[in-house]
Amino acid sequence: MRFFMQSPYIYNIQKFSTHDGPGIRTTFFFKGCPLQCMWCHNPESQKYEPEYMNAKDGRSELVGKQYAIKELVKQAQSDQIFFDRSGGGVTFSGGEVMTQDISYIEELAKQLKRIGISVLIDTCGVAPESNFKKLLPYVDGFLYDLKFLDSQKHCEFTGVQNQLVLKNLQLISDGGGVLYLRLILLKRINDDVPTMLNTIGWLKDNHINIKQVDLLPYHDFGRDKYTKLGRPCTQNFEVPEQGRIEELKKVLEGSGYFVKIGG
Repeated sequence: MRFFMQSPYIYNIQKFSTHDGPGIRTTFFFKGCPLQCMWCHNPESQKYEPEYMNAKDGRSELVGKQYAIKELVKQAQSDQIFFDRSGGGVTFSGGEVMTQDISYIEELAKQLKRIGISVLIDTCGVAPESNFKKLLPYVDGFLYDLKFLDSQKHCEFTGVQNQLVLKNLQLISDGGGVLYLRLILLKRINDDVPTMLNTIGWLKDNHINIKQVDLLPYHDFGRDKYTKLGRPCTQNFEVPEQGRIEELKKVLEGSGYFVKIGG
């Protein structure tokens, strides 16, 4: 471990989570992301530095705290009995964990692995390839967000093109990493069958090994957070119809994928 590693900021530690991978999980939410997804429901995760956010009582609270690695390991250990019984573990989420000080993230994953705690990483894929190579030996899987195959559309809605997203997805698959592919669904933007077939075709053509596909219908639960941060809200999309979501699920299943709605 390098003594000069930089402790990232964490904006939330969520216990007993069932939405960030299999089983019961403890999720560490790291602050800072290279994307600005217009549908983002956690805008407090976007900036890398702490910031003030208005609370329900009208007071301002500082969002973002640094933790020593041993503190996070201790928090995880306190839930280990639940992980063992449910097949769960710890998820590193964000923001984007793979753009944090990778020495810190690598050491945290190593220490959790050493005591038998499973680690998953939730990522948008926009991070150096070298960071993924360093983490592959110490994590049990990646919750990988593939937002758009079309780079222009990806840039339009996230502010960043997607070449690195696709490259890192290929890297993880080729390196034997376990992939839970996550697909956000936005009504009349990417919830159509041709778009899904195009995605499936790319995955097949590039021999991307997928353990599970999670379909994530858009929701606007974070709208009030933008107001509390004093920012204009960009969550102005529509929720796909349930029938369309089920149709896309069947299309994926027909191509041999195990699919869940939500996740």
